[in-house]
Amino acid sequence: MNILHLDHNHPLLIEELNELGFTNHEAYTTSKETIETSIADYDGIVIRSRFSIDASFIDKATNLKFIARVGAGLENIDTAHAAQKGIHMFAAPEGNRNAVGEHALGMLLSLFNKMNSADQQVRNGTWLREENRGHEVDLKTVGIIGYGNMGRAFARKLRGFDVEVICYDIREDVENSDATQVSLEELFEKTDILSLHTPWTPLTHKMIDTAFINRFHKPFWLLNTARGKSVVTEDLVAALHAKKILGAGLDVLEYEKASFENLFTNPDKMPKPLQELLAMDNVILSPHIAGWTRESKERLAQTIVSKIKKQFC
Repeated sequence: MNILHLDHNHPLLIEELNELGFTNHEAYTTSKETIETSIADYDGIVIRSRFSIDASFIDKATNLKFIARVGAGLENIDTAHAAQKGIHMFAAPEGNRNAVGEHALGMLLSLFNKMNSADQQVRNGTWLREENRGHEVDLKTVGIIGYGNMGRAFARKLRGFDVEVICYDIREDVENSDATQVSLEELFEKTDILSLHTPWTPLTHKMIDTAFINRFHKPFWLLNTARGKSVVTEDLVAALHAKKILGAGLDVLEYEKASFENLFTNPDKMPKPLQELLAMDNVILSPHIAGWTRESKERLAQTIVSKIKKQFC
């Protein structure tokens, strides 16, 4: 079988596929249009997020047997059309779930203890103790929306704290020893800390808006290590100003795209809500790296190899 690799990944992915007898080709910079002219020669595709695999692309891949995404979600692939063609889909949420859980916990502790702003103050010669008095996680209720691989990993990281962990998921019976599944209404009633671990779907698109935020009975802290487009930034900023949301840790942003950096090189193009968000000291931001550790890079690759091997060897 011929496999086309469209993104750089951990070397073990190609090394182990070679050992299994697959023929591997690399096209890390070749345009989508050029790849389409020869995609019929390949039995498998390995991709992260370089471009979308849409129906038109799939129709040209007449011999394709699988698409493997070295990541958690499959949003950049027309999975329904692929299924109609009998193409197997592989993703690797098991590979970076631990990294996401640790990152979410790190953001939470940094927010509660004002670590980022305190660090900058000390570096600038300012020593403010009372102004940087923090909060403790113990005795809080942590609400998790989306209790799959990532949500479970975050709940597991909370075992050492004296907290109540509750989860909401559209699937039934997902609770385990780390979290209790509740209704959305109970989540709104109890939550002090809300952590999002949902994929992008039409249901989660712009899910966290003013109407959703106002259904929470208490002011709360927000963590988003899932998908940026699940949160309406303008409504988040308004809630932060109103202290309905006490602080936010955001690894992803609504405005993410390949040209995201252009927002900073050209300030005139930067949306006003993002400008306000960047100026807030109760907001921590990171560039979509929650699952981006050295260990997870290897684990993601190994997960994909294992799934291809199980299906085709």
